[in-house]
Amino acid sequence: MRCGLLRTRWLVGPLAAVLATAALAATPAADVQVAVAANFVKPLQAMAAGFRAATGHGLTIIPGATGKLYAQIVAGAPFEVLLAADQATPARLVAEGHAVAGSAYTYAIGRLALWSRQPGRVDPGGAVLAGGHFAHLAMANPRLAPYGAAAMQVLQARGLAGALAPKLVLGENIAQTFQFVASGNAELGFVALSQLRDPERPAGGSAWEVPQSLYSPIRQDAVLLTAGAADPGARALLAWLRSADARRVLVAYGYAP
Repeated sequence: MRCGLLRTRWLVGPLAAVLATAALAATPAADVQVAVAANFVKPLQAMAAGFRAATGHGLTIIPGATGKLYAQIVAGAPFEVLLAADQATPARLVAEGHAVAGSAYTYAIGRLALWSRQPGRVDPGGAVLAGGHFAHLAMANPRLAPYGAAAMQVLQARGLAGALAPKLVLGENIAQTFQFVASGNAELGFVALSQLRDPERPAGGSAWEVPQSLYSPIRQDAVLLTAGAADPGARALLAWLRSADARRVLVAYGYAP
């Protein structure tokens, strides 16, 4: 009896280990929790399948204005990676101990466009702004969103900031700003060029690709947050964003890699 009992225990041990290993292999890797600036949501969604194929990791995408995402991270949100719309926010998070030192780098350079859903409304030189024949001009809140700050720089460079101030409609982020124009609540709006380059749903209408000489470069930095410091998936995402496959998506959406 004792011999049989010992034999049974000896068999159960290896069998249990085999079953546990099989179950672990069948369990998919946990998704990387990515806080992403609103302008980059569509490109990141377009990258998700390629990232999973290359690394085995999925993505959970949490969009928002960079300023609001910063506030959530500081408040303890369990995001693992931040894809910001600026450089200052990732640097600030590193300095404050919320992100890993040495992990930040520029993953894309954003571009600004003035857009109307009406064909022919926006001319190639943006002279429509000085004409003033519109009731509402949408832009992202300059205090929260780098694309809004860039839009304000354009108005200041053209000497129109004061004259157009009564017509401004501020979105919480660039996604909301785009919706103001798409819905017709604003005739014109400063949006991310990437929003007009969506291969699956072109925006149509008319647009002016704002010369980059009129605003500071929108250098968008990625950073590894402390919550993702030990997650191989988070580190894999930061590495994969530098790949040739990622660059192809960036260029398709109008970013400079």
